[in-house]
Amino acid sequence: MRPVLSTFSIVASDLKAGEWGVAVQSKFLAVGPVVPWAQANVGAIATQARANTSYGFRGLKMLKLGFSADHVIEKLTELDEGRDHRQVGVIDAQGHSAAFTGKKCYDWAGHLTGKNFSAQGNILVSKKTVEAIAGAFEKTKGRLAERLIAALHAGQKAGGDRRGQQSAALVVKKEKAGYGGFTDTLVDLRIDDHPTPILELERLFGLYDLYFGPTLKKIKLDTETVKEIQKMLARLGYYRAIAHGKLDPVTRQALEAYHNTENLEMRFTNEPDTLDEAVFKFMQAQCRR
Repeated sequence: MRPVLSTFSIVASDLKAGEWGVAVQSKFLAVGPVVPWAQANVGAIATQARANTSYGFRGLKMLKLGFSADHVIEKLTELDEGRDHRQVGVIDAQGHSAAFTGKKCYDWAGHLTGKNFSAQGNILVSKKTVEAIAGAFEKTKGRLAERLIAALHAGQKAGGDRRGQQSAALVVKKEKAGYGGFTDTLVDLRIDDHPTPILELERLFGLYDLYFGPTLKKIKLDTETVKEIQKMLARLGYYRAIAHGKLDPVTRQALEAYHNTENLEMRFTNEPDTLDEAVFKFMQAQCRR
């Protein structure tokens, strides 16, 4: 018998931001390559229980052709002899959601759909898990990835997978949002085997957000701030001149070298008198170690 993904997940979209994503936790090794599927401006799918992974790529193809979320599930399940063992959640390009839970999925199994999301799970402690996932997603403010992680935390707190925890994954797609703008992968993080995978997923997302996240605030490089930066760059080995407070070419070159070496190049600003606040705080933290 094939292994069963005792799993809870959420598929969701933020239409204003142009993002589609999936977050999942399971008592299953490396859930990331199996459950979450998403495509920018198309939709997202979670396929689980005795998962049929073809639901992922086939479903996305149908969504791209303009099929609704409901229609996609209908087509995926109608010719699948194993559909009674399947569970799937879908959200389309317009934010419409739909889900299916086969009648032979192990208890507790079920789903809850709403505006811009579908929450589903099987082999759960109770239905409170999907209710908590849905409630947290609707109440949490912020970016889609942050809301998805909050939903996983809520699901786990409400009972989660009755067999325990093992792996988790987070995928968010947005047009040209990948590294350097060459792909649509905004976030793709996987925890394959860990005693507390959701906490580890949140930790990795924090790092990912530091290196590749959007610039939320810039600080002005006045004389005193530049002097502090020069002292920090000197301590970190990037600057060897006097801390005079002037943003001269030598300082600018050292600052750019720091960004590139520390993998912060996505946060380097071409504006001559500003610095990403996240970089400034990261530099301060390094110097305190």
